Amino acid sequence: MPTLRFHSGTLEVHGLPEDDASVPELRWDARTACHRAPAVAYARTVLTLRKAGVDYVDEARAYPELRAGALAMHEPRPYQREALEEWKKRRGRGVVVLPTGAGKTHLALMGIDAWRRATLVVAPTLDLVRQWYDRLRAAFRTEVGIVGGGEHEVLPLTVTTYDSAYIHMEHLGAKFGMVVFDECHHLPGETYSLAARACLAPFRLGLTATPERPDGRDQLLDELIGPTVFRRDIVDLSGDFLADYDTVRVVVDLSPEERAEYEAERAIYRGFVASRGIRMSHKDGWSQFIIQSSQSDQGRRAMKAYRRQRELAFGAPAKLDYVEHLLHEHRKDRTILFTQDNATCYEVSRRFLVPAITHQTKVKERSDILAGLSEGRYGAVVTSKVLNEGVDVPEANVAVVISGSGSVREHVQRLGRVLRKKGDKRAILYELVTAQTVETFTSQRRREHVAYR
Repeated sequence: MPTLRFHSGTLEVHGLPEDDASVPELRWDARTACHRAPAVAYARTVLTLRKAGVDYVDEARAYPELRAGALAMHEPRPYQREALEEWKKRRGRGVVVLPTGAGKTHLALMGIDAWRRATLVVAPTLDLVRQWYDRLRAAFRTEVGIVGGGEHEVLPLTVTTYDSAYIHMEHLGAKFGMVVFDECHHLPGETYSLAARACLAPFRLGLTATPERPDGRDQLLDELIGPTVFRRDIVDLSGDFLADYDTVRVVVDLSPEERAEYEAERAIYRGFVASRGIRMSHKDGWSQFIIQSSQSDQGRRAMKAYRRQRELAFGAPAKLDYVEHLLHEHRKDRTILFTQDNATCYEVSRRFLVPAITHQTKVKERSDILAGLSEGRYGAVVTSKVLNEGVDVPEANVAVVISGSGSVREHVQRLGRVLRKKGDKRAILYELVTAQTVETFTSQRRREHVAYR
């Protein structure tokens, strides 16, 4: 009789003939005289054995059922109920795509309550870990474990970061029957994907507003979690379930002196790239530029030129003059200002006397600043990327993108920060773009989403 065991992130199947090929992932391991596969193959293996009418001994699963379901849950919205049903039809495996503010966390709580298996929630940041911890405790009225941030307590309901999941999954992988991957577009990375493969949880739910990745690895989500089972975009939910919104693209110009400097610096950078045969559009272009620019004075000058032309485009003085205008125009609103880098973030903070949040900001200080924005003690805050995910300030209704990357995901996430429904509020996102610079192309790329059409 076949016996299933979990060992260091893998599934061992003892007792099958060596040439058995009924489960594609299983490979014969001569060292231990058994078949072996990544733990993610557990559900397929069990279903295959059951379908073939083969009795087996399951020593792999070590997860308990939850003793009680959710004790405090508000009524789901119609699309949340629909998403849950579509996910359940796929045997509790799949990705749900919903915009920021649409209630992905509540959907996950409904999923946990539906299957009532020990559940591990994986989130990208400690801020999100804390939010999940609070929501799980409130819904299920039980203690919740945390792995990460200096804590390591494993309970039937546990929250962890992607980093900690990668480190510890070979020991945790059999202890949970369900796993929730929040902001699951992070998962297909080369290291994080190993955590998904080392977990045997048969029930898997991925949550994201933007599953697409520029490297194309989002295709792996089907293997690691399951297919996309339900999707609604911002335009589908705005008005009824998200705040109505407008997007405004503001184009500013460089002064004649700044334009001359921009063109001169860009010519130096582009000349070096062309002379070395570097294709910046190629996936290895940036790394090649870094390597070759470090090997000569000419290369170092080219790198300096590259940084200066970006600085002129992304931090054009005319942008900050327009920010001053926007802060005055929206002085009665709650505004989040987004920048691409810390230097611009701190410059905005000093010039307009608004609190700054960067990766250097301590958790308690960050929480106090966001509480101040929510309560109205601050009319605006400025940040460099760290508020792209996991911020819940329903009162915020104005977003100003001073500078950013070409990532569609980043831009949609920034819009999502001001779309949480609160009364009859109407949100607005301003995108400041410097004319006839590299930022023009960057803006076109990041607006390639239905939310901006």
